[in-house]
Amino acid sequence: MTNIPFLILDVFATEKYTGNQLAVCLDAENLTDLQMQQIAREINFSETTFVTSSEPVNGGYNTRIFTPTTELPFAGHPTLGTAFVIARELVGKSTAAAVGETIERIALNYKIGQIGVDIHYRNGEPDILWMHQQQPQFFDRVNVEDLAAVIGVNPTDIDERYPIEPVTTGLPSIIVPLKTIAAVSRAKLDLAIYAKTVATLPAQAILVFCAETVNPDRQLHVRVFTEWFGIPEDPATGSANGCLAAYLAKYQYFGSPKLDITVEQGVEMGRASLLYLRAEYTPTRCPVSIGGRVITIAKGEFIL
Repeated sequence: MTNIPFLILDVFATEKYTGNQLAVCLDAENLTDLQMQQIAREINFSETTFVTSSEPVNGGYNTRIFTPTTELPFAGHPTLGTAFVIARELVGKSTAAAVGETIERIALNYKIGQIGVDIHYRNGEPDILWMHQQQPQFFDRVNVEDLAAVIGVNPTDIDERYPIEPVTTGLPSIIVPLKTIAAVSRAKLDLAIYAKTVATLPAQAILVFCAETVNPDRQLHVRVFTEWFGIPEDPATGSANGCLAAYLAKYQYFGSPKLDITVEQGVEMGRASLLYLRAEYTPTRCPVSIGGRVITIAKGEFIL
């Protein structure tokens, strides 16, 4: 088996060394599940992806996602980062480069189905990438006192105008509306209560948010806790923000079922991230798109 090339990226970044770190491994079709898990554990980012087809299969590239402890059926920032790498390293160095074209869409094949990513350019270079998530599904609401105990805030810190609700657009998250940025910043999982509570729920990731922001150009301040998957907190979470976008549109948080906002995440971790959220809710359909920028940080090889 040949060595495995990989790239390290910052996704949902505003500049280098911001956003969420990602490693993308190419030519991974001959790796075993164990090898993928070992590489993901060695890198120890929140996620590492493995592209297991060098050519499209049914219009998309087969891709697998691993945290340091488990495989995921879908995740947001790995989708943007992997599409960026495929466009530049696989497609961009062959067909498109030969004819001077830009690659405007890449699709990834996951266990949950195919996810498309649109690539917008500025001055000939990829600028914002937009991923289009699955139609949302909303689950039974969660008790305020129960969730307050899980995240270590007072029940009065929770914005009672909106529900605490699990949502999925590919990977489920519990959406928790808080009143202030102070409450968001002091949120901390009580691990014993957390494990007991989320074990019986349809979602284990928890997204807390509020309308107060550090950067006045953003509309929401967000944190995401993913201890269940071996990641205590995530600096930028495309899947959870997709759930949030559907939730905000459904409950008209900004006064409309149509949503087009920017979100800050990762501030408390020292990895400030910028995510673009779009959605439009109707009783029968709610398209959700999450956008962000990707920056290449490093390239290398795993020696097998």
